Amino acid sequence: MEHTKYLVVGSSHAALEAVTAIRMHDADGSLTLLTRDAHLPYSPTVLPYVVSGRSAADDVFLRDETFFATNRVEFKRGSALKALHAARNAAELADGSEIAYEKLLLATGAAPAIPPIPGIDQVSYHVLRTLDDATKLHAAIKQSKQAVVLGAGLVGMHAAENLVKAGANVTIVEMAKQLTDGYFDPVAAQMIEKAFTDHGARILTGSRVVKLAPSAAFGTPGTTLTLENGTTLEADLLLVATGVKPNMDYLDDGGSGVEHDRGILVSDTMQTSVANVWAAGDCAQAKGFFTEAKVMNAILPDATEQGRIAGMAMAGDPGLKYYPGGVPLNTYHFFGRHAISVGSSKLPEGGEVLTRFDEASGRYLKAIFKDGRLLGIFGVNEFFDGGVMCQLILRRVDLSAVKERFMANPLAVGRELMSQLWR
Repeated sequence: MEHTKYLVVGSSHAALEAVTAIRMHDADGSLTLLTRDAHLPYSPTVLPYVVSGRSAADDVFLRDETFFATNRVEFKRGSALKALHAARNAAELADGSEIAYEKLLLATGAAPAIPPIPGIDQVSYHVLRTLDDATKLHAAIKQSKQAVVLGAGLVGMHAAENLVKAGANVTIVEMAKQLTDGYFDPVAAQMIEKAFTDHGARILTGSRVVKLAPSAAFGTPGTTLTLENGTTLEADLLLVATGVKPNMDYLDDGGSGVEHDRGILVSDTMQTSVANVWAAGDCAQAKGFFTEAKVMNAILPDATEQGRIAGMAMAGDPGLKYYPGGVPLNTYHFFGRHAISVGSSKLPEGGEVLTRFDEASGRYLKAIFKDGRLLGIFGVNEFFDGGVMCQLILRRVDLSAVKERFMANPLAVGRELMSQLWR
């Protein structure tokens, strides 16, 4: 059986940050990184640009073979984790082989969550989570004339924009009352919706698909969608973008003993409930910043932070700092405009909401405070640094003395505060 001191499963941001953190403290310990993907590491955030054609599929990799050679990392592509035998510190792969480890990081990410719609197993549809998904969708978009996107989260909206720009008639179907639910408030969502409808897209919010069936309406294999209200839609391209779920099936196959809920439950050092096993990134369920409850916060900055913490903990780095808790941060670019949301959208008791909205310029800003401290900030066509805003929230900086200036120019005031506090 192969043996390695450090075994990292996954190859995106959390995994790569962990590798770097391990090597910063332990330059010699054997380290193996395995991934089910056939490609070099890449970020899921780049996939919309592959779909649009702005980025070539062979030009999006985060690391190359030289990185792994230089850092003495055994990089295994096309190696899926089948089962975890934590009692004997062994990982079983899909091909039946096993790797013994001393320290293990599970950074296995997430996969598309496919809704249990009757007939979905009888029709062809696209998802967007891997590089191969993106290249297939890129090719299909060029041929589409009548497309339907299920789900109005950021993945679905990115793809819908590409379809619109390619000349397809696009209908977006969303169960929630607004698009981008969970990311932006109703005012921002309405501004995003108007940008899409102005470009010819049709948006059906508060709508549920209850049946899917094969269709030959376009002379090629397509889909008929039936909505709850009886409306039917025809599509030559169907994209299912109804969310993701953590990849953690391997926990059940081997009786791993690793506790999990919606994701793999971890401590403030990304340790799981089992000795010698850590988890980070989109598969991990860690504490939230605004609550002690364990939450899923599947965003790139969190994956990076969690991976770094896990790697330091695995290597025994004395500089390890505890995870402060997840703060949501999402940016979204659409039709030459942008939207950003950072922090909590909930107004706590005793909290304060400040907004400004210039309908003529399409600029909207909303900020939530309590006791002078920023809890959340959201904007459309407003310029501010999401990372700086996140730090203001995490550090609980009192903005009482600069609140008016902050609302007038969050970018400049945020950077001003950064220069004073980040020393």
